[in-house]
Amino acid sequence: MEKGNTLPFPYEFEDLKAEEKEYLEKMYKFSDYPSELSRVGPKGYVLLKSYKKDAANIYNMPLRPTDVFVASYQRSGTTWTQELVWLLSNDLDYKTAAAIPLTERYPFLDLFMFAEINHLDALFKPTDTTIDLPKIEAVFEIFGQPATRILEAMPVSTPRFIKTHLPMSLLKPSLLDTAKMVYVARDPRDVVVSYYHHSKLFMIISRFEGTFKEFWNLFYKDLCIFCPIFEHVKEAWEKRNHPNMLFLFYEDLSKDLNASISRVADFLGKKITQEESVRLYEHLSFDNFKNNKSVNFEDMREIGLLAPTESFVRKGKTGGWRDYFDEEMTQQAEQWIADNLRNTDLRYPHMNN
Repeated sequence: MEKGNTLPFPYEFEDLKAEEKEYLEKMYKFSDYPSELSRVGPKGYVLLKSYKKDAANIYNMPLRPTDVFVASYQRSGTTWTQELVWLLSNDLDYKTAAAIPLTERYPFLDLFMFAEINHLDALFKPTDTTIDLPKIEAVFEIFGQPATRILEAMPVSTPRFIKTHLPMSLLKPSLLDTAKMVYVARDPRDVVVSYYHHSKLFMIISRFEGTFKEFWNLFYKDLCIFCPIFEHVKEAWEKRNHPNMLFLFYEDLSKDLNASISRVADFLGKKITQEESVRLYEHLSFDNFKNNKSVNFEDMREIGLLAPTESFVRKGKTGGWRDYFDEEMTQQAEQWIADNLRNTDLRYPHMNN
């Protein structure tokens, strides 16, 4: 850490309200996950209490001009954007991208807090015969290493690519004065659908076994990790005109990937030919991406870390929320979105389509 320039972490950690915790406990009957949550700062971001262990180090992390962050509220197209950014930054080195998992190419700044859960054996049922608990414990030990230490140890000559779901206010205040950031946002209704399946996929973290409507109510009430989503997105939106910030919408990536490739290349100062763009487009197309072992976490399934009925790269579609929301939820979401966007010029593309 840079001596003499260390800032105190400026935000307080508060326990959830009693009624919030009680509600969560009803939803997570098989886990003590609700007791591990806290709210951080005036906007009340929901994080695991273990985040406190490295919060100040993240807030004061020494940065380099070659650092590139890919940030988002989770399930907003982060993995897709990571692969796009890394390949453009590394002169379309597909061979290395295939050989080294995305998780190794991008230290995940906030992953450590998920690996602090100390009740792994309590998360499994006697019928969970596919679980390899020793291997899962070994994975959690690796994941539990603070990314700030990993990043600090990387050679200065090596560009660092960093993934985070933390909002801008919890990162170093001067981040954009030194490093670049690509932030991706997505219609929150599609986010919650993807997040619901993600919770089913990584049941080891929280063991959510409720309905989608129950999960929607948690998300709507800002009781999911990294919520409130609108505050998260608005913090990045306010910085969208900074020369070191590129703000993307998942919907634009999905609608016109070629145009998005050009935007990201321009932002990174990279030239790309039409032929190279076509190949990158194919590499990032949904079917190829879903089957890309470097990004889809399928190696985790072998040890029982993933639920057998879910996948990390799921459908990649926009507007899929319509298959999940009933009329009551649809109206509730419309009002929720309108209320949260009322005093901002942030508008999600295609939201009324």
